[in-house]
Amino acid sequence: MIQTKTLQELAEYLGGTVRGDAGVVVNGLAPLETAGPDKVTFLANPKYAAKVAETKAGAVLMAPGGEAYGRNVIELANPYLGFAKLLTLFYTTAHPPLGVLPEAVIGTNVTLGEGISIYPGAVIGNQVTIGDRVVIYPGAVIYDGAVIGDDSVIHANAVVRERCRLGKRCKLQPGAVIGSDGFGYAPDGTSYYPIPQIGIVVLEDDVEIGANSTVDRAALEVTLIKRGTKLDNLVQVAHNCQIGEDCMIVSQVGIAGSSKIGNHVTLAGQVGVVGHVSIGDNVIVGAQAGVPSALAPNAYYSGSPAMPHKDWLRVMGVLPKLPDMRKKVSELEKKIAALEARLAKE
Repeated sequence: MIQTKTLQELAEYLGGTVRGDAGVVVNGLAPLETAGPDKVTFLANPKYAAKVAETKAGAVLMAPGGEAYGRNVIELANPYLGFAKLLTLFYTTAHPPLGVLPEAVIGTNVTLGEGISIYPGAVIGNQVTIGDRVVIYPGAVIYDGAVIGDDSVIHANAVVRERCRLGKRCKLQPGAVIGSDGFGYAPDGTSYYPIPQIGIVVLEDDVEIGANSTVDRAALEVTLIKRGTKLDNLVQVAHNCQIGEDCMIVSQVGIAGSSKIGNHVTLAGQVGVVGHVSIGDNVIVGAQAGVPSALAPNAYYSGSPAMPHKDWLRVMGVLPKLPDMRKKVSELEKKIAALEARLAKE
């Protein structure tokens, strides 16, 4: 059934203010270009403000004081966040509890919470604890002794290895692996002896792990990802790492063993972090940067090796000019050599 709301109801839900007709009824969201009178749209980037004049939307979410061009507006300090909350309101529904469905495999001494859904083909090992309202989709495997917190979702073919622990409201996308063996080998002549990885992984509350991302178990103790941190798809976190709260780790990032990442750190796509380094709180590292050493907090870094972003911009400004500079240096060298030869004859 389609849900409808007035603009006033939406403004109260979002903590915003209506400019225009607060009684207009809408039933969903759409982009600026395609929204009709029954839809809400949003303006997060001021450079697209002119499109507000052309939209047919019933209302536009925008920051306070923006030009409305005669449209109904819901003013919010953070229109993008408002957009996300309305997507949740209009398009997500609570998952109906289904219980343990046929062909799910449940081990011995398993603790199952209330309101759970475990789909066919899921495998739950022995001594596992599953919290309330947990959803485990087909093909997911939970090894012996693992703990899954309340309201967590384990998507198809994700794996939680032995004794690893997930907090409340964690989400594993398809193919994510929590607790795979760390990459540890001791040289033994010309070969390598595998070092048993006997630690675990702990994900605190509200951690989300993207599709086909891996978080390796610690060699001895804990690989830890703290509350609220989000990993994109195809991210590798090696053994013994610690990642702080509310971090954003973007696709194809690789973090080598025993590195420590502070709170509210953003690592953009394809960033590589060497082992045993620390990255301070509130750091942003730009795409494809290489981090070979510690990074101080509250700063923006780019490049490989990573350097302060302003320094990197200057380096990038010089780089295209290097061929001409090389040519000029070569010409100057020839002139200097000619002058030296002439002086030598005098």
